[in-house]
Amino acid sequence: MAGGLEEKPDLVLTKFDPGSGSGSRGAEGSSIAEKPADHAHGGQPLKTSPSSETEEDDNPAARDRPDDKPSLGHDEDASSNPGNELARPRRWRRASSFARASRVIPRAERRGLFGRFTIIPEIESPVDYKNGTKWAVTAIVAMAAAAAPMGSGIFYPALPEMSKDLDTTPTITNLTVAMYMLAMSIFPLWWSSFSETLGRRTIYLLSFSLFVVFSVLSAVSVNISMLVVMRVLGGGASASVQAVGAGTIADIWRPEERGRAMGIFYLGPLTGPLFAPIIGGALSQAFGWRSTMWFLAIYGGVMLLFLFFGLPETLPKPKPTTAPAPKSPSTEGASGNRLQRVSTAQSVKKAGLTLKRFFIDPVKVLVNLRYPAVLITVYSASICFGSLFILNISIQSTFAKQPYEFSTAILGLLYIPPSLGYVAASIFGGRWIDYIMAREAKKAGRYDSNGKLIFLPEDRMSENMWLAATLYPGALIWYGWSAERGLPWIIPCIANLFFGVGSMLVFGAVTTMLTEFMPRQSSSGVAVNNFVRNIFSCVGGIVAQPLIDVIGNGWLTTMIGLFAWITGNMAIWALKRWGPGWRVTMDEALSKGR
Repeated sequence: MAGGLEEKPDLVLTKFDPGSGSGSRGAEGSSIAEKPADHAHGGQPLKTSPSSETEEDDNPAARDRPDDKPSLGHDEDASSNPGNELARPRRWRRASSFARASRVIPRAERRGLFGRFTIIPEIESPVDYKNGTKWAVTAIVAMAAAAAPMGSGIFYPALPEMSKDLDTTPTITNLTVAMYMLAMSIFPLWWSSFSETLGRRTIYLLSFSLFVVFSVLSAVSVNISMLVVMRVLGGGASASVQAVGAGTIADIWRPEERGRAMGIFYLGPLTGPLFAPIIGGALSQAFGWRSTMWFLAIYGGVMLLFLFFGLPETLPKPKPTTAPAPKSPSTEGASGNRLQRVSTAQSVKKAGLTLKRFFIDPVKVLVNLRYPAVLITVYSASICFGSLFILNISIQSTFAKQPYEFSTAILGLLYIPPSLGYVAASIFGGRWIDYIMAREAKKAGRYDSNGKLIFLPEDRMSENMWLAATLYPGALIWYGWSAERGLPWIIPCIANLFFGVGSMLVFGAVTTMLTEFMPRQSSSGVAVNNFVRNIFSCVGGIVAQPLIDVIGNGWLTTMIGLFAWITGNMAIWALKRWGPGWRVTMDEALSKGR
């Protein structure tokens, strides 16, 4: 020991046992046993590991450096590695309660608006969250996604009262719903585009803050014009989760688990139609239609708190390209002391890029409709969604008149049967889709080099979609003629239950397929779907009442049902027949940035 530690840098460190005062290899050792390097491993120098406790304490940067061996720093405890001579870095220990094999991002480095305040931490690879954490994030996003459809469904029982209070016609009051849906089709284009750059969390917080404000302004509206405008802005604010939420699910779940997760996520948007009319009917009858808007403001505020504290940023970080060239000391000093002038051309270019980002890029996602796989998949959901809103308008219109003449509260209860169908299909349909996908991959013998199944988006369209494409149009026709003939209320309600099951099978499969057709732009794919389908719902909400007055429920639902059945089955056949080739062509075009 003549030279001390400074003369012998190559040491073997043993773990210190505070209880025995000995190293982990034996009682006779000290906390740091100095062994000459030439006596270990046959005379070969043994370097001290850079992730040891000594360097971690002396060099703070070492504590933030990822470990090359995750088993030493994450999943395995020191007690399970008795031969391990390295202490586990403190930074990795925190990841074990939330994630399997990813480093927890320090609070100061977390992305998103007020990201440091999240209880669930951000990690480097979101798919490595533990299942419990994934389900917690999924539940938060699903509850947030309920706000947008709740904003439309809560109005249905109150429409007759609103017409009288604001002194307008039922067709005009229906605009408060139709324009709300139109806003839900347009605004997600911007939300999804910004979420791919600003991150998911920032979009959630901004949009829900606006939703609360516009809900309050809707509640205090003094005329139908103000109400329609505030409803448009409120619908646009609440629609962020419709597109960004599916992107969040795609961020954290692997493809083989995504069908079930997407089904649970859709429970949120579909519990809106389940509970909103009931709540809206009860509140309207007791306190008037304005109370429904106050309820939305309160719900939005509660969800804002959940998002603020419970939702980390999940957008995967872009992989770094090439490292910047190092600057020489002379160049760096000269550039630091020299004022840089920005030319007029550079300023104009920067302004042009900003305008492009805010006005051109969001609309560019609609160009994805040029791909047949995306266009046909989106159409399958859109015709179903338009049928849904024709049904919603018909329920409140038909059962408020002879021979039923139900009260406002009872009208709200009539929306329960289709919503029960949504919930049932969400719970069991997602598992069914995942099973079908795995079955088709095994049947085709698609395995990667590691023996794992290779899943394709078009595998999700099998007997589930054939059944759904027949079930919901048939149930719609059943409802229309039973309501037209004034049959007991239970008969059209049973029809609506089956309509809910069939339509939800369509929505779940289509949304998941779009996230897989465009894996690098999952939110953009869903935004395109929302844009088209909400335009269908807007048109349905506007034309439903005039057509019911002219031709009645029976013939209206027959025309819509037959058209949906024929075109829906043709869409499924086309995807099964040409889908694989379309997908390959689309992948090549997207990879080239065209």
